Amino acid sequence: MLRTVSKLWDSFKEYIILIILILTGLVFLSLNYTPAVKNLKAVAFGSFAAVTSLVSDAVNITKLKSENEKLRRQNAELMLQVNLLRYYGITNHELKDMLGYKDTVKYPLIPAHVVSKSLTASQSSLTLNVGISDSVKPGMPVVNGEGLIGIVHSVSENYSIVRTLKNRDLNITVKNERSRADAILKWNGEDLVLVDVPKTYDIEPGDRIITSDLSSIVAVPIGVGVVTQLSKVETGIFNEVKIKPFVDFIRVEHVFVLGIVESKQKNNLELNFYRMNR
Repeated sequence: MLRTVSKLWDSFKEYIILIILILTGLVFLSLNYTPAVKNLKAVAFGSFAAVTSLVSDAVNITKLKSENEKLRRQNAELMLQVNLLRYYGITNHELKDMLGYKDTVKYPLIPAHVVSKSLTASQSSLTLNVGISDSVKPGMPVVNGEGLIGIVHSVSENYSIVRTLKNRDLNITVKNERSRADAILKWNGEDLVLVDVPKTYDIEPGDRIITSDLSSIVAVPIGVGVVTQLSKVETGIFNEVKIKPFVDFIRVEHVFVLGIVESKQKNNLELNFYRMNR
């Protein structure tokens, strides 16, 4: 026992003496009430409080960032759940047990941040800080808690380009949530519109527009926007229906990539069909 104590003393005597001296100095300082020592105490405690405050703020900021991302994720998940549940409720109100579908709304959501925007009149796009290394692929939908933002067009190792709904090159099959009428959504350079809508279709201002299960690009129900105006075409049998998107593309910063890709074969077939019938 004595040998062990002796070895410890030999190995750590400098540190032990230093700790004893520091503790002795602190005891004497605490018992000293001269003005100079009081000022020293005030400065020491003030410095300690400032450092503690900075550390506390840094920890709180980190916690807030983590909590904000969790809330954004929950918001996006709730948006998907609400749209899917609304879809089931409208199409199969008497046949579908809603509780049975509650646990099926589990889509992989890849968090991303918008690092740059190109919001031109005809080719609106976003650049995200996720790519191949994050399992992002072309064709994946991009959403936030408000609704559909666009579709991933191209990817690199760490970045991806998204064509937003306000891009002339992006056409999506959508559905009137109330009447179940399907149509093609596109950007005409000024407005988001449903094109070649027969006048016999039941579409009214205020109707919610969602992505259609017929779509080969986004086959899950995601909110797109609301009908604001029906433009009557004097000649012909079609309407042009204006849509106000749910998403504010100018302000969007934090998004989620929905980790699903529809069949390329279906996609090519659908695109060729719509090109032939324009």
